[in-house]
Amino acid sequence: MQETIGVLRHDGAGLAWRRVEGAGPTVVWLGGFHSEMSGTKGEALARWAADTGRAFLRFDYFGHGQSGGRFEEGTISRWRGDALAVIDQLTAGPLLLVGSTMGGWLACLAALARPERITALALIAPAADFTRALLAPSLPPEAREAIARDGAWIQPSQYDGDGYTITRALLEDGEQWCILPGPVAIDAPVHILQGGEDPDVPWTHALDLARALKGPDVVFTLIRDGDHRLSRPQDIARLTAAIEELTGVAG
Repeated sequence: MQETIGVLRHDGAGLAWRRVEGAGPTVVWLGGFHSEMSGTKGEALARWAADTGRAFLRFDYFGHGQSGGRFEEGTISRWRGDALAVIDQLTAGPLLLVGSTMGGWLACLAALARPERITALALIAPAADFTRALLAPSLPPEAREAIARDGAWIQPSQYDGDGYTITRALLEDGEQWCILPGPVAIDAPVHILQGGEDPDVPWTHALDLARALKGPDVVFTLIRDGDHRLSRPQDIARLTAAIEELTGVAG
């Protein structure tokens, strides 16, 4: 698999990126909260793009993976800005955005900011408004006290032994980017894949986004035994099939 590798300077930090050259629309991968572009789905999509001759771009947000910056200094504004910088400076022509969890929210925000560029979206367990709707309500009393007192709290995570730093800035900043209950003015086709056994993004939350989207072409697929990551071979196959269908819809 041949990929071009580079670093984009943006807002004082370097954003690591990888690109597969091919036919458009360019598929852009937007990963999740505290995830990396070298994760299972990002790697699988890079191989799919190389095998099918499709243009594909993936990157790490500020404070994630191989990019510069401290994760605890990140906010939705910062990561949205990263996504738009990558789109504006590293791509040309129509785009198909693939967003996972927080990346699903950021994909929606990017589509709202660049509607003329976005031809379709494929979203995996989209965590729209997660700072308000999912994260804040789940914080235990000691976390609320620590955030109020110190401005931060380390949340234990089954995905990372060191946990995730949750900051007051992240929670407060997220408020300005909330898009639910909608309507969400995205007219492009959207396909949502959601695990029925997802402990982090309830399927009802993803369905709320599907209902809020303005466009007429919205497909919601509930994978009843699916978890949060949806990284099993059968899940990857569903994702690539959705992208291929959306690529056809996009022309």
